[in-house]
Amino acid sequence: MTRSATARVVLAVGAVVLIAGVSACGASAGDDKDPEQRSFALRGKTLTVDSDDSALEIVAADDNEAGRIEVTRWFEGTVALGKDPKVTWSMEGDTLKLRMKCSGVVADCAAKHRIEVPRGVSVKVEDGDGSVRAEGFEDALSIRTGDGSVHVTDSSGPLELRTGDGSVRAEVTSRDVTTETGDGSVHLQLGAVPDRVESRSGDGSVTIAVPEGTYKVTTQTGDGGVDVSVPRADSSSHVIDARTGDGKVTVRTAN
Repeated sequence: MTRSATARVVLAVGAVVLIAGVSACGASAGDDKDPEQRSFALRGKTLTVDSDDSALEIVAADDNEAGRIEVTRWFEGTVALGKDPKVTWSMEGDTLKLRMKCSGVVADCAAKHRIEVPRGVSVKVEDGDGSVRAEGFEDALSIRTGDGSVHVTDSSGPLELRTGDGSVRAEVTSRDVTTETGDGSVHLQLGAVPDRVESRSGDGSVTIAVPEGTYKVTTQTGDGGVDVSVPRADSSSHVIDARTGDGKVTVRTAN
């Protein structure tokens, strides 16, 4: 091998090692010790959160000024071979739009947003990639994420929770609950007798714990056991439908 050919091989190997080394670091939004904060006006009683790539924490806040939402943003990012990374936020009508630009040969970015919403507002979340946590909602809450876990607590309004890839958890008193995950487990702990629960998983266990009562229960699993220990009656107005392609289905009385 000639000297020039050897040099090219060494440089190529060095570049691969450099890229692998930088990519392996893994940016974490939690490393941002100086998060930004901003307030946005909300004219109506509904809020849509449109995010392309961010972990989200959404909270119903008692002390928020009516007609305004408060947003805190954490961001960490580096791009070695490409344009500088950037995050943006804007309010368009009733939609909060969150965007992150992070592209290049060696790019490593992470963002997180905490959104505080006044009481009495219905919330719809559309997140392309990221986990979503929500707490304290008395009104309707809809969450969809392409890739990430969903976890809702201390809420009583109707819930619709969907993820393409990730677990779904809820500890709530909602009476109307719909959940779906393409790949992940579902665990629902309901503190009030529900009128309707519909839960789906493409690949993962489904566990639903409900208060004492009599329920109309439908279950299905492609590969796994079924354990239903609540009293059942087809005439009941409290309906539970739990299905998974691969995993165990459990419907039991809450402890």
